[in-house]
Amino acid sequence: MIPPLGVSTPTARLGWLDVLRGWAALAVALHHASYVYLPDVRIGLQGWFDPGTYGVLVFFLVSGYIVPASLERRESVRGFWIGRFFRIYPLLAVSCLLAVLPFLLGVRGLRAGLEHYHPATAILAHATMLQDLLAVPNAMNVLWTLSYEMAFYLLVVALFVVGVHRRSAPVSVGLTAAAVMVGGLLPTWLLSGLLSRTAGVGVVVAACFAALAAAIAAAVSGRAPARLAGGLLGGLVAAVLVLLNGRVGAWQGLAMMALMFAGTAVYRAEHGQIPAWSGRAAAVLVPAGSLAAGVWNMHGDWHAQLVWAGTVLTATATFAAGWLLRHRRFPRWATGLGTASFSIYLLHPLLLMVAAQFLGRSSGREDVPGLLVFVAVLLAAGWASQRWIEAPAQRLGRRLARRAPSSAAESPVLAASP
Repeated sequence: MIPPLGVSTPTARLGWLDVLRGWAALAVALHHASYVYLPDVRIGLQGWFDPGTYGVLVFFLVSGYIVPASLERRESVRGFWIGRFFRIYPLLAVSCLLAVLPFLLGVRGLRAGLEHYHPATAILAHATMLQDLLAVPNAMNVLWTLSYEMAFYLLVVALFVVGVHRRSAPVSVGLTAAAVMVGGLLPTWLLSGLLSRTAGVGVVVAACFAALAAAIAAAVSGRAPARLAGGLLGGLVAAVLVLLNGRVGAWQGLAMMALMFAGTAVYRAEHGQIPAWSGRAAAVLVPAGSLAAGVWNMHGDWHAQLVWAGTVLTATATFAAGWLLRHRRFPRWATGLGTASFSIYLLHPLLLMVAAQFLGRSSGREDVPGLLVFVAVLLAAGWASQRWIEAPAQRLGRRLARRAPSSAAESPVLAASP
């Protein structure tokens, strides 16, 4: 639930991360709301800054900072996947159901022509959370980011089972170098495009679902060889999809993955797991390389280059500011916003759909009072969703995760890793 008013205890909940999450979720929500309520402001901003991508990149940096740490704190791949499942899927399932409900009732079509795909293909693709990397339209526009989050989880687990998880700095720099040097040469939707001419996109989705299910099942097993094979298979699936089957250019996918691993490198340097200079190098080289990858691969489109550069720099600066203030105490309302950030992120497209298509709010004129009402309703819905959907699911996940044995006991490979 959203904590009561007062001040947070950063040592207990890393309040600065909550503040960043809440701010990022609100930035994305306001960006999408501007299409309905502030069209002139949106047009004025789009020439130099993308608030939506900015919020997403802040999210990715935060995920990179904390997600691998949660896996290593548990020392259990099984516990990690249980925690991720109960953290994400309950609310994701409810949100997707609400998104497709108007279609099921015959009121409107699905987003981006999703209704033209076989239902099994659409469901399996979204069940993997990799639909944006499988050439399947997202049921909601914001779900594309979850595909890159899932790819990141798979790569993190792969590095963990091999025992090289502390090499986050060279991994992040290597991904950035790949984004600059070869990211623009790699195709988009290669696998899905090739097979769609013969067997259809459904074949890629079914194969990915089967591989992902096998990878996670093996990674959480009680046998060390199976865990190793499962972790590597999951990492291979993630790498192939990001490199060869993304909706966006491979350079951008690689840059986003690099930023997540840069967040991990910052965490490791801060906690003495790697040399401080290594963390600082990743914190400087990865944003700079990501910016260079965009400028290089946008081929003279100065407008797009400017937007990408401004977005990367401001997202990095926001994360850096939060990190510098990490020992400060923050108001409970600010950390509470972060606690409900996932609900805010997933629910705001649904509220905008209702406002624009069922309440006739897309008039094309500035509507500040309407925007304020939207924000108030969104915050209330986010609080309710976090309290009655997210929190109970997370409590159940924590209970189940505590029963999972640690990887140090499960695997001699991991027990011997640094």
